[in-house]
Amino acid sequence: MKKIAGFLFFPFAVFAQTNGIADPSPQRYTFQVRASEADREVKAHPEIDFLLEKNGKPMDVENASVDTRVKAQGKLVIWLMGHNDELFKHCNSYGLHTIQVSYANGWFGKLYSGNPPADDLFLSNIRLEAATGKDFSKAVDIPLADGMMQRSLRLVQWLVKKNPQARWDGFLTPDGKSLRWDRVIISGASHGSTTAARFAKYQRVDRVVMFSGPRDQYEVWQSLESATPANRFFGFSHILDDGWKNDHYCRSWQLLGLNAFGPITDVDDHAAPYGNSRMLITHADVKNNAGRAHSSSVPGSAAVKNAAGKFIHEDVWRYLFTHPVDQVGEAVPADGNCTLDQRALIK
Repeated sequence: MKKIAGFLFFPFAVFAQTNGIADPSPQRYTFQVRASEADREVKAHPEIDFLLEKNGKPMDVENASVDTRVKAQGKLVIWLMGHNDELFKHCNSYGLHTIQVSYANGWFGKLYSGNPPADDLFLSNIRLEAATGKDFSKAVDIPLADGMMQRSLRLVQWLVKKNPQARWDGFLTPDGKSLRWDRVIISGASHGSTTAARFAKYQRVDRVVMFSGPRDQYEVWQSLESATPANRFFGFSHILDDGWKNDHYCRSWQLLGLNAFGPITDVDDHAAPYGNSRMLITHADVKNNAGRAHSSSVPGSAAVKNAAGKFIHEDVWRYLFTHPVDQVGEAVPADGNCTLDQRALIK
């Protein structure tokens, strides 16, 4: 065991010894549980449409999966969007444990209309409060039990008891009271990728995987000091996505400092490992549908397949989640054609 930049680094063999005992019946396990079942302290926040039930239907369902037939990598993916089993299947095939938690994301579009607030950290603070359950914003009141961090902890603690053969306890600190964030890959798409990136600026994690994002194009948190080193951020977007066409994503990528690790790289013109870049784009055929383009970066129904019915971005997804973070491309200048000052465009 050795210490690297503030982290205790455990070689995989140590993780396997403590977190990967042999499963007598190796298989892919999938789980669903309500957040209110995993933690009795969770509550609804109807003022931001963060509910436990709606019209008699549970709204706080959380998901998890792992494949014990695959050698465990000792890393946990926390997905900040609705459950996507196709994505989870891919991550499980890489040897990653996966969870999707219910966290406060219903506030989008409810807290202001028209031009953005003058406060250029308005959304930033709301995202941090939704992620942490700590008092970062005056616009919302989300306690610890309802933040992403605590709900992730409670879900993993529930899985430790429910699925001991997959050894979820390797993602807990020795006292079992906190997550091992150095073993967490935080990921999301669209607003989920934005919150994932904002959270990783605050809390050091193993890696950030950002699909179709981040946005918050009128804010400056992307350039703040980061707890997670910039080489651990990976982005992937389609060029027909409105967020790409309007420079929202390239702006965030540059402010995050990702051009220090290689140029924007079109994965349809380059093979893995894409020059070790952290800024990946695709021009794959989505029938000129911007909505599909927005969703096509993630495994699922909108993702592009070839004539044989195979996803064309299999190598990209594996790269995003597993590429060694110390392998980086050559730095390039900032893209002068990317509009950084989005507020100047407001009419």
